[in-house]
Amino acid sequence: MKNIKNMNNVGKPRKNLFNGVKKIINLFWLATLPLSAWAATDDRISLDNPLSVDTVPLLINNVIKAILGIVGAVALLYLVLGGFTWLTSQGNPEKVKKGRETLVWAIFGLAMIFFSYVILNYVFTEFLK
Repeated sequence: MKNIKNMNNVGKPRKNLFNGVKKIINLFWLATLPLSAWAATDDRISLDNPLSVDTVPLLINNVIKAILGIVGAVALLYLVLGGFTWLTSQGNPEKVKKGRETLVWAIFGLAMIFFSYVILNYVFTEFLK
């Protein structure tokens, strides 16, 4: 019985090797696909700029502003969560304390986000002049 189990596992390493070779061939095909499309045309390919910026510092500024916007939305959600926890505490001192702490830290987080936005906006406007 032990020999039958060992015989069933004999072909598995080859199957794994074959899957790895298939993955490498597929990656190579996907990587060279744009080259075949480029070779089919006679003139040069021109790509339009999908971003609204032309320089790297402007791109970094836009990315940071987007991240600060998302983090600000999360802080506002925590502000609502803290208020909801405090309102639904039913006088339980632990839940009141937890809700109050959530509110305080959410307000602190919003203040930090606002001040970091102001500082980064000043730095990038002075840097890009």
